[in-house]
Amino acid sequence: MLKPIIISDPFPRSLDLIFEKKKFLELKKNYKIISPPNKNKKDKKNFYEKNIAKATFIVGQPDLPRKLLIKALKLKAIFNVESNFMDNMDYEYCIKNGIHVLSTSPVFAQPVAELALGLTLSLARDIHNAHNDFIASKEKYGGKASKKNFLLKDKTFGMIGFGDLAKSLLPLLKPFSKKIYSYDPWVPHQYMLDNDVQPSSLNLLLKTCDVIYVLASITSKNQGLINKSKLDMIKKNACFILMSRAAIINFPDFYKKLKSSEIYAAIDVFPVEPVKKNDPIRKLKNVIFSAHRAGALDIVFKEMGNIVYEDMLLIQKNLPPRLCKRAEKETVGLLRSKPVDHN
Repeated sequence: MLKPIIISDPFPRSLDLIFEKKKFLELKKNYKIISPPNKNKKDKKNFYEKNIAKATFIVGQPDLPRKLLIKALKLKAIFNVESNFMDNMDYEYCIKNGIHVLSTSPVFAQPVAELALGLTLSLARDIHNAHNDFIASKEKYGGKASKKNFLLKDKTFGMIGFGDLAKSLLPLLKPFSKKIYSYDPWVPHQYMLDNDVQPSSLNLLLKTCDVIYVLASITSKNQGLINKSKLDMIKKNACFILMSRAAIINFPDFYKKLKSSEIYAAIDVFPVEPVKKNDPIRKLKNVIFSAHRAGALDIVFKEMGNIVYEDMLLIQKNLPPRLCKRAEKETVGLLRSKPVDHN
């Protein structure tokens, strides 16, 4: 019996990165894996023209226009392991023709949430600066170093976006406070209320909350949404923690706000990465910087391979996938994520 064919095209990931050794051996035992050449676009295009008709699965996020997908008569699913739905394939055709388009983004929710909490605690207690002062032999002992520090207990938290990231962060915040707001136009208010979260307008959230998290996907409607007028609504000395998509923020306005020292921030994602060595944002003292590393753990990448394989097995049995996130016809066309270059 011929093995089902997987086209492996997961850049910037690799199958070695996302599959445990044992699971990878199992994958190769049950499937034939073929990969496109990476020399140039023409060779890659020719590869897909020749091979897409044979494929049962694609692991990766290649450009897949309708004229190519029409040939994919055996294709059951496309697993986007970059983990963001991009504007590079005909989602409408896939959904209409029973081709699952799936993202491995759920694996990042818990690690991103945990780092978000860590950054919050460091902003609240100045852990990062106290450490640097000690290394430089300039430490201050006792309360002298903690005049601007605060407790998270009973603070008002706000989450911009109430998807996977927010749902993983929520149980980490609840021990500190019951005052948690969220703004997400794609989520019913009742769903937030059922999770003990107060639905909010964006303006109210920005004006009210002491600690604000950006956890939303980037869409055609929220690019540059947080601009000067929105940033000026934020309370003085509030903490603003950017964990999801930099394009939601107007970064020139954000830099000016941060430079005023009116708020504190932690930033894990940037509009252009790597950030230029001479970028003036690096000199800000009221910001904790993290180089897009919130979800970048080996255990997380291996979990990515696990959920891909388990959903493959379900799909092979003509059952719906359960672990990866599905592209929804009503919303996928609005998403505007750009690919990442680093794991």
